[in-house]
Amino acid sequence: MRWLYHPLPADEVETLSRRAGISPVLAELLLRRGVTELTATERFLHPGLSELADPFLLAHLEKAAARLRTAIAQREEIVVLGDYDVDGVTSTALLVSILRRFGLNPRFVVPRRSEDGYGLSRSAIDRALEGGCPKLFIALDCGTNSFEEVAYLRSLGVDVIIIDHHRSKEGGVDDGTLLINPHVNETPDDDSWRNLCTVGLVFKWVHGLLKLMRAENHPVAYRIKLRDYLDLVAMGTVADLVPLRGENRILARHGLRILQQSERPGLRALMRVAGVKESHELMPVDISFRLGPRINASGRLADAAVSVELMLSDDLAFCEETARQLDAFNRERQDIERQITEEAERLIETRYLGDPGVVLYGETWHPGVVGIVAGRVARKYNRPCIVLGNEGEMAKGSGRSIDGLNLVEILGTCCENLSSWGGHPMAVGVAIPREHVENFRARFSTAVGTASGGGIAEREITISAWLLPEQIRERQMEELDGLHPFGQGNPEPVFGIRGVVFRQAPEVFKQAHFRFHFEDGRGRRLHGVAWKFADRVPPVGSPVDLAVELTWNYFNDRKLLQLELVDWRPSEGV
Repeated sequence: MRWLYHPLPADEVETLSRRAGISPVLAELLLRRGVTELTATERFLHPGLSELADPFLLAHLEKAAARLRTAIAQREEIVVLGDYDVDGVTSTALLVSILRRFGLNPRFVVPRRSEDGYGLSRSAIDRALEGGCPKLFIALDCGTNSFEEVAYLRSLGVDVIIIDHHRSKEGGVDDGTLLINPHVNETPDDDSWRNLCTVGLVFKWVHGLLKLMRAENHPVAYRIKLRDYLDLVAMGTVADLVPLRGENRILARHGLRILQQSERPGLRALMRVAGVKESHELMPVDISFRLGPRINASGRLADAAVSVELMLSDDLAFCEETARQLDAFNRERQDIERQITEEAERLIETRYLGDPGVVLYGETWHPGVVGIVAGRVARKYNRPCIVLGNEGEMAKGSGRSIDGLNLVEILGTCCENLSSWGGHPMAVGVAIPREHVENFRARFSTAVGTASGGGIAEREITISAWLLPEQIRERQMEELDGLHPFGQGNPEPVFGIRGVVFRQAPEVFKQAHFRFHFEDGRGRRLHGVAWKFADRVPPVGSPVDLAVELTWNYFNDRKLLQLELVDWRPSEGV
């Protein structure tokens, strides 16, 4: 693994440190994020909800808010169809919850992966219309490319609103449909708008609705506090891997705090079964690796509508039982995923190790789980990977990419054999007739090679700043808290420490990890953990350089500073 470090001008670091009253380390980290001015420093370290832009700047949002206001005033029947991932589930829960506050009782439907496929499919629509044709049909986190399906709904006399953040292949749906999608419509010259996921867009839409209704002195509009819904926004935003910059960062930062103290019985029950403790500060990883997978498991293996019902319910017994059910789905998903991952890694090692981009297909692989496998192997082998499972005549699955390679752009150059595809630069869904898999494999590998300049380079880590062991203290951690939440677009800083000498052998545990400690120059002991590093334990007595992340470890009701190893190498000196 290559270590990269690009020194910043010392005078710039010193100037920002002095003017902002912060440590040189924090000043360096801010400068690397493009924060150079004193006012920008304050906004970044203390982002406020008041900094959220006027929702009506989003194309079509004011019209969509006005249409929803009419539906509320006329007590229209509404059907909401949201996708089955965390973004779609939280979007559906947020919108249905708001409409219920205004006295409506909208029907909601979530596509069943095995029966309906992805998004706004005809079978999902037919199921949604079993209770009759509504006046208004709202599609969340899908629908941008569903031209025939939208035309079908409109032929029935149904008004359609689509809130989505997926890229369009042909310019978006017809003029008679209200589409809020910052990747299709013109938006203000600000990437933070284009980075919003669907639940963020729904939040903006509801904000616009409340503005219109408060202007009419509607009493319910004044009683609704949008801040109370940021827990749902944070979950969808973090889980969907959109960049945590601009408005996303504001929504996620405040939303994590709301989620920590969420009063939704369903979320509290889900946090309990997931092992998320109220006494511990909630972090994006808690969503990514604990809460999100349990919600996604219902959509992958069963019906994600149960996750929406969990978030909307006030029935404590139902919430406890449903949370346990989601936990059971997740355990089943983990078992299936573990088996597929092992098979996928064997295929790469024996057949495709030289391919810049990898396409894997298994006759027995569950299409609902392969996206997780794609993420694992993409990270391990540092190359884009698409993993496909068997679904009748089709091979269906998901792809995951690595930093610097846009999967949407890559697939756009090799999609001739695909029957459907779409998604984001880092994650896509794909469907292809099984007989075309081999041809697509070759074309995808070539396309990735071209996009990457001929091949996949050695894995790299970027050192954000070099620290002396004496600088690693609780005060430094408190400063770093201002950079949270970490995620896509706002990566957790990796610190380099030079010349560390271990006086005792690190302690290997569970045959996969090890714990370590060393002393700083003042005799203070620093503790750390290395996950999945048992096959690379550093030597005793020889100086090594460490690349680490700084975290809090909660143990026996104590909050302890801990180093998490990212990599190590023989010391190159000071």
